Amino acid sequence: MTQVEELARFVEGASYEDLSQEAVRELKVRILDALGCAIGALDGEPVRKIRAEIEEFGGNPLATMIGGGRTAPDRAAFYNGALVRYLDYNDSFLAPGETCHPSDNLGAVLSAAEYAGRTGRDLLVALAVAYQVQCRLSEVAPVRARGFDHTTQGAYAAAAGVAKALGLDAKRIANAVAISGTANNALRVTRTGALSNWKGLAYPNTGFMAAHAAFLAARGITGPPEVFEGNKGFMDAIAGRFDAGWADQDLELVRRTIVKKYNAEIHSQSALEGILELREEHGIDAGDVESVELETFDVAYNIIGGGEEGEKKTVRTKEEADHSLPYLLAVALLDGEVYPAQYRPERIVAKDVQDLLKRVEVRPADDLSARFPGEMPARLRVRLRGGKVLEKEKSDYEGFFTRPISWERAQEKFERLAEPHADSRLREEISEVVRRLEDIEVGELARLLARTGKL
Repeated sequence: MTQVEELARFVEGASYEDLSQEAVRELKVRILDALGCAIGALDGEPVRKIRAEIEEFGGNPLATMIGGGRTAPDRAAFYNGALVRYLDYNDSFLAPGETCHPSDNLGAVLSAAEYAGRTGRDLLVALAVAYQVQCRLSEVAPVRARGFDHTTQGAYAAAAGVAKALGLDAKRIANAVAISGTANNALRVTRTGALSNWKGLAYPNTGFMAAHAAFLAARGITGPPEVFEGNKGFMDAIAGRFDAGWADQDLELVRRTIVKKYNAEIHSQSALEGILELREEHGIDAGDVESVELETFDVAYNIIGGGEEGEKKTVRTKEEADHSLPYLLAVALLDGEVYPAQYRPERIVAKDVQDLLKRVEVRPADDLSARFPGEMPARLRVRLRGGKVLEKEKSDYEGFFTRPISWERAQEKFERLAEPHADSRLREEISEVVRRLEDIEVGELARLLARTGKL
């Protein structure tokens, strides 16, 4: 068998009985978390533009759009995926050379499961498959250092999840994954330099294309069977040689994924928890802060601290703000939280935060880099006027896999994000349906999501 055929056999054989109780719990937390992010993004400007395009172009009404309306399943995958991703508040998986956001797959898998009339159990298994494929490829085949985006591995994961949701056999699963993987190799420039709307839309587009690939494969369209190991395939052209061990995979990597406590790029989470703890413990007035020094691991420094992916003190847009450690630490000290409100255009350009972020210095530290990704270490030093120095070191944060959040905390985050777009009864209904997802039809959840955005 080729490697994509081995992967397809794993996907075809995956079942609800393969999931541990812990994995089911974590999947439900991730779904509730992602849906909160999606509902909270309904008034996002890029999201509104995407909806306008879908409404103009149309699409057979076969799948639900969160916030109401129906369209073709691949377009619903793109739109719902854009909602999940826009706030940049959904989950992550950390590997030594790659970071991804596995709940990015929810938009595509949910649309396919609704279209196919699947149960909640089917949705859980299909999403677990997408998580497993994306996280495993992030571990064994990182591409960031080679100039490619993590959505490159996502092309395989989303296609596998959609194909599973559609109930395809192994032959068609292999073709879906091969088509999607061959066609969707994305450049890392998406997340370097001056950041654009595409930072939040790259994976939704991958989900859209993966769904398209799976629907083609369902009708018998074939893809390159040696997409992984073949001449000028994924290994040869991009990733280098690896063995993912598909025959030995389970569905448990979701338990190693992590949930964001703060609305900010994932590698900032422990530093933000630390700076906010210092603020509360010492009653810091941001006006008294002379400087902030952060030592962090090399991945955080390179992506959001001013390292190889660009300087981070020029902050003009939401996309630049949520990927800038200087901005994030400054706004946390000033506002006492990092939430969607901290990315309003007027907040980003305000003089207080622009002045303070210039006094934030970020440096990599070898000892902290050696502890990642098993930890998310951060070492903070805040200098106040008058000479007082406050220090704090963190190894993780609430939401990291060493300190997973409870269902109750996940509900709190969902409630806060969804409140502007769903009344209390609807929020309760959505939360309850996710909690008992294995006992319902996916269409029931879709009908509730269609009612959001109508306050």
